[in-house]
Amino acid sequence: MTNYVSTDFAPNGVATITMLREDVHNAFDDVMIAQLINAFEQAQASDDTRVIVLRSNGKNFSAGADLNWMRSMATKNYQENMDDAGVLASLMKLIATCAKPTIALVQGAAFGGAVGLVACCDIAIATQRASFCLSEVKIGLIPAVISPYVVNAIGQRQAQRYFLTAERFKADKALEFGLVHEINDDLDSAVRPIIDSLLQNSPAAMEQAKELISFVANENLSDELINGTSERIAAIRVSNEGQEGLSSFLEKRQPNWIKGDNNV
Repeated sequence: MTNYVSTDFAPNGVATITMLREDVHNAFDDVMIAQLINAFEQAQASDDTRVIVLRSNGKNFSAGADLNWMRSMATKNYQENMDDAGVLASLMKLIATCAKPTIALVQGAAFGGAVGLVACCDIAIATQRASFCLSEVKIGLIPAVISPYVVNAIGQRQAQRYFLTAERFKADKALEFGLVHEINDDLDSAVRPIIDSLLQNSPAAMEQAKELISFVANENLSDELINGTSERIAAIRVSNEGQEGLSSFLEKRQPNWIKGDNNV
């Protein structure tokens, strides 16, 4: 089977997942989706992996769904399309709920489902020439599977425009909307300090911080919410990494999760 995805596990704990179909602008089909799922599962399961970076080779990040794949799905029945959509949905959920920090590095075009990949990652950096498009309605479809993550990233108001118009928007708009966090033409240089910061932090605390965001997002200020946040801080204070973090701070030493060399 052709490798559409590669994964590099660096000694410092950074796993880099790279899309390799630059000949078709990294458009994804069922094979590539399956390989992305496998790559993220392996990176998440690795005890040595601390940070996961998603990027691609070539001029463009990803053109979204492969046209030949879409053409084949048009000939299949409703249940087959349900099953197919479910696999893509599994990929998006896997990235969005990954216990480890995820970073998307975006160059060139990110269209359709590729916008979902960016929205699912915790942190996104784009080049100045990066552009984004939720283009599904142009061909009679809707960005359904990616919608929970994209709407969460850019907000309902922007989604109401760009889901409907399929307008292409550039990196500065993506930054304004909150889809990306930073614009930098040197993606490797831009990501380095972010990775350095992540590698200084408690892996367990970052995992719990991600879960905390999901717990409090869009919730009313209720007794359940307040009690839930209290339970979380109490639990992590008495955890192994919580104890180690407090002890190392008081003893003015590095915590044991920081390796000697965290250079990217």
